[in-house]
Amino acid sequence: MDQKDLNLDEVNTTDDYDLKEDSDVEEVAGESDDYNDSDDYDKDSDNDADNESDEEADDGSENDSEKESGKTDKDKDDEDDKPFWKDILEMALYFAGVFILAVLIVTFVGQRTVVDGSSMSPTLSDKDNLIVDKISYRFNDPKRFDVVVFPYQHAKRTYYIKRIIGLPGEEVYIDPDGNIFINGEILEEDYGAETIMNAGRADTPIQLGPDEYFVMGDNRNNSSDSRDYMVGNINRKDLIGRAFVRIYPFKDFCVIKHGDE
Repeated sequence: MDQKDLNLDEVNTTDDYDLKEDSDVEEVAGESDDYNDSDDYDKDSDNDADNESDEEADDGSENDSEKESGKTDKDKDDEDDKPFWKDILEMALYFAGVFILAVLIVTFVGQRTVVDGSSMSPTLSDKDNLIVDKISYRFNDPKRFDVVVFPYQHAKRTYYIKRIIGLPGEEVYIDPDGNIFINGEILEEDYGAETIMNAGRADTPIQLGPDEYFVMGDNRNNSSDSRDYMVGNINRKDLIGRAFVRIYPFKDFCVIKHGDE
């Protein structure tokens, strides 16, 4: 009987020991949990620091962008709030500027003109589109054999294009054989497509004034020019300019050659 009680006490003692060991394990586990909590805190701190750095970087990028553009959010808001009428005014001023520039170019520099008829054949053909140089004669006098444009005095918005034959102060005469004489000497030229059949008013000598020019078409027998009383001599002030370049038809694009070229 006593022996049995002794054995039971031994067993209980062993159980108590096991319980203590379990308690120690739990304490260690608790310490491990505390360590993990500390790690989590450190990670959270690192993440917060990273986020703050990213935000600062973003703010810095935005500031740099504003500096580069020279505009702040307030400026952009002001642009968005710009009245609609200001846009209309800016557009109107733009088109007005373009229009004024075009007018200046057409008035003082050059303009497009279209050949109507065959009086300048073979040099120019019907429906040729030309750019007329209007600035050269502001600085230089017209020369013999220049191809010039001038208004027809008996019809509005009608322009003729011919070649200069006689210069101011010269005497022009065409004999029965179709020869052109300038101051009594035969004019050497090869622009005429054929022999002149009709001398018109030049069948007697014509004395040109100090600002007058005698012009003819290259298609001498199919041209209304200074031989015609309806055209007559051309005054210097009526010369709009000289043909500069043929822009159409595209296949015939070229710079128009004059007597001095």
